Amino acid sequence: MSVKHPVISVTGSSGAGTSTAKVALEHIFRREKITPAIVEGDCFHKYGRIEFKEKAKEFEAAGKRLSHFSDEANLFGKIAELFKGYGEEGKGKARTYVHDDEEAKVYGVDSGKFTDWRDIGEGSDLLFYEGLHGGVEEVRPYVDLMMGIVPVVNLEWIQKVHRDTEMRGYSAEAVVDNILSRMHDYVHFITPQFTHTDINFQRVPLVDTSNPFVARDVPTPDESLMVIRIRNPQKWGVDFPWLLSMLNGSFMSRRNTIVLPSSKMLLAMELILAPIVHDLMENRK
Repeated sequence: MSVKHPVISVTGSSGAGTSTAKVALEHIFRREKITPAIVEGDCFHKYGRIEFKEKAKEFEAAGKRLSHFSDEANLFGKIAELFKGYGEEGKGKARTYVHDDEEAKVYGVDSGKFTDWRDIGEGSDLLFYEGLHGGVEEVRPYVDLMMGIVPVVNLEWIQKVHRDTEMRGYSAEAVVDNILSRMHDYVHFITPQFTHTDINFQRVPLVDTSNPFVARDVPTPDESLMVIRIRNPQKWGVDFPWLLSMLNGSFMSRRNTIVLPSSKMLLAMELILAPIVHDLMENRK
C-alpha cells in the first residue's frame, strides 16, 4: 500500500458489471481533477486469442481445462509487480489486449494479440485497475482500495449468456459450455477475492432466476436490489445515516451492509467512493 501513489482495484467476473464502477470512478476523477493511470486486467492474460485456443486443446488432451480465470492463463506476478512498483515510484509497465478490428486500427496490432509492454503512470495521481484478478493473493498487499462487483451467480450467468449470444454471436450452448469449463477456476480464483475486498457491490434479482440458462431477459434495475457491504466502515469513515437519507428506499440489513434499489447503484457508488478517493488524494499531500 502507498500513501503517495495509491492503487485502486475493481475486480469481478466476466459479465459481472465492473464497467459501472469504472463509470462512477471516472465521474469522481473528473470532479476531483485526478489524473489516473488506467489498466485493464486482460492485458495480464498469458496468451493471445489463437495461442489460448491451442493451449486449451493441449490441456483438454491431458484431461484438464484451461480458463482465463486461472493462474495458468494469467500473469499474477506481473500484476503484483505493477501494483508494487506504482506504489513505490508512481509508475510501472502494462500493455493492451486488442479485442477487435477497430482497436487493431488504433494500436497497429492484430485483433486477439497484445501490444508491447510500455511504461505507464508518469504524471498520474493514482493507479486504477479493472479486471478479473484485482484481489488475488499476490496483489493484495499493494492495493489501497479494493472493490468487488459480485451479482448473485444466477444473475451473473444470465448476463453472460445474453451478452455473449447477442453481442458476440456465440450460441447459447457454447456459452453454457464456457461457463462449465470455468467452474473449477471460478471457485478457486474468482470467489475467494471477495472475502478480502474493502467494498462489495452485489446485485440481487427480485424475479425468478431459478434456471439462468433459459431466462429470456436480464432482470432490470427495477427488478433488483443492490447489497453493498463495507468490510471496515470505520477505516473509510462511511456515514451510513447520511447514505440512508440520500438513497431513497435504502435500509441497513447488517451493521456494515446497506441495501437499496439497483436503479440507484451508480449514485450509491459515487456517494460512497467520492469521500474515500478525496481522502486518498488529501493524504498524498
